Amino acid sequence: MNIQQRNTRRKLSFIVAPILVVLVSFYGLTYGSVHISLSEIWAVFTTEGSPLHEKIIMNLRLPRVLIGLLVGACLAASGALLQGAMKNPLSDPGVIGVSAGGGLAAVVTMIVFPQYSYLLPIAAFLGAFVTSVFIYLLAWDKGSSPLKIILAGVAINALLGAATSGVMVVFSDRVQAILPWLAGGLSGRSWHHLAFMAPYALLGLGLSALMIKPSNLLQLGDHTAQLLGQKVELQRLLIILLSSLLAGAAVSVAGLVGFVGLIVPHAIRLLIGDDYRFLLPLSILGGAALVVLADTVARSWFDPIELPVGILLAGLGAPFFLYLLKKRRIM
Repeated sequence: MNIQQRNTRRKLSFIVAPILVVLVSFYGLTYGSVHISLSEIWAVFTTEGSPLHEKIIMNLRLPRVLIGLLVGACLAASGALLQGAMKNPLSDPGVIGVSAGGGLAAVVTMIVFPQYSYLLPIAAFLGAFVTSVFIYLLAWDKGSSPLKIILAGVAINALLGAATSGVMVVFSDRVQAILPWLAGGLSGRSWHHLAFMAPYALLGLGLSALMIKPSNLLQLGDHTAQLLGQKVELQRLLIILLSSLLAGAAVSVAGLVGFVGLIVPHAIRLLIGDDYRFLLPLSILGGAALVVLADTVARSWFDPIELPVGILLAGLGAPFFLYLLKKRRIM
C-alpha cells in the first residue's frame, strides 16, 4: 500500500466511521422485541410519541446504546494503547489478563463487599492496573519482550481465572446475581449504570489523546525514542495506567467482554497503518460501533433469548485471532 492509497483510506475512514456509529446507534434504538420505526423514535424525542415507545426508548434502549458506545470505545482504546506501549500486537486487555484482573477485583467487590459497590469502577481499575504492571515486570529483560508478555499474560490470566472461580465457590450463595456479568453483557443496564461509568470512561478517553505522540514514538523503538528526548519507561507506565483505567471502566459495567481491544485496532491498523493520530480515534469509533452492533444483534436476533454480547464477541474474535495467526499478522 503506497502513501497515496493510505491517505485516501484515512480520509474515507474518518468519513465512514462516524456515520457507522450513528447508524448502529439508531439500529440499537430501533430493533428489539418491540420494533420502533425511526419516525416513532423522532416522535419520542419531540414529546409526541406514545407512552410505551417513550418508556422503551428512554428507559431501556437509549442508556444501553450509550453504555455500549462507551464500553466499546474504552476497550478499543485500551487495546490500541497497550499494543503500542508493549510493542506487541497481542496486547489486548482480555488476552493478556488485564480484564481478568479488573474482573477479579470487581467480583470481589460485588460478592464479598457489596456495600462498597459504588467503588466498583475504582476497584476494577486498580485490579486491571496492578495486573498490567505485574505482567510487564514479569516480561522485562532489558526491555519488553513480546513473547514473554504473551506467556506471562496467559499464565496470569489462568491464575486470575482460578482465583475468580475460588471466590465464587466460597460465596456460592451470592453468585447467581453476577453470572450474566461474568459472561459479559449490557442486559438491564440503565441510566444509573451510565452515570456510574461515564466519568471514568470520558476521563480516560480524553486523556488518551495525550498518548498519541508517545505511542507513535514508542513504535520507533526504545533507543530511538530516547535519542529523541523521550522518557520511555515513564511514558510506557503512563500508557499502561491509562489503559487500565479504560479497561476497568468498561469491565465495571459490561463485565468480561473480550476481543474488542484485539479485533478493532488490528482491523484499523491493517486498513490505515500504524500512525496513532489516525489509529486511536478510528479505533475508538470502531469499538463503539462494534459493541453496540453486537449487543443489538445479541438481544434481537435470538429472541426470546437474549444472548450475552460477550459470548457473541468471543465467537467473532476467536476466529479473527486465528486468522491473524494463520496470516502471520501478529508475530
